[in-house]
Amino acid sequence: MAPIRVILADDQALVRSGFRMLIEAEDDLQVVGEAADGAAAVEQARRIPADVVLMDIRMPQLDGVEATRQIVAEGLPIKVLVLTTFDLDEYVFSALKAGASGFMLKDARPEDLLNAIRTVALGEAVIAPSATRRLLDHVVPTLPTNPEGVDARLELLTDREIEVLIEIAAGATNAEISARLYMAEGTVKTHIGRLLSKLHSRDRVGLVLFAYESGLVRHA
Repeated sequence: MAPIRVILADDQALVRSGFRMLIEAEDDLQVVGEAADGAAAVEQARRIPADVVLMDIRMPQLDGVEATRQIVAEGLPIKVLVLTTFDLDEYVFSALKAGASGFMLKDARPEDLLNAIRTVALGEAVIAPSATRRLLDHVVPTLPTNPEGVDARLELLTDREIEVLIEIAAGATNAEISARLYMAEGTVKTHIGRLLSKLHSRDRVGLVLFAYESGLVRHA
């Protein structure tokens, strides 16, 4: 199997060097490009065949949010994994809305970062259900709300799909949803697939954010 090709986008050369050493120690991962700012990251995503961009948020010329937005808007066949620190960055929601496939904290364990790259490359959300609550605690209070109440898109969903969506927004795993709603895990996965399709969400992260932004769920 061909290795997963990664572009590193961070304005600190030492950080990029550390990530390169970590990634290239893995047989199934390969660094194919580096960028010191968002504009260079977009240019490399256009020019270099790659699977994942490891994208810092705060960079000169063009920040990681806008770089992500441009990459996704152009339909480039590459996933974006955003790196951030909640205490310093307030752009996580913006990055996810721009099309990032997920986020990782910069102080994450090396094995978690490597697995996140693999997960994103497969087209899945990098935020595991167990980490959803941490995202919500920091990000949901800043979400824009629908001034007219519940989003009209919720009318597209069945009652069962809404129940599953509420559980996803609470950070429940598929197994937990299965137990709480008395349905098989396969059925849970089917409902999640339908939610992704109906709401045009890229992944589970998008469903969580939609549930709060739409007014279906409120942050306690």
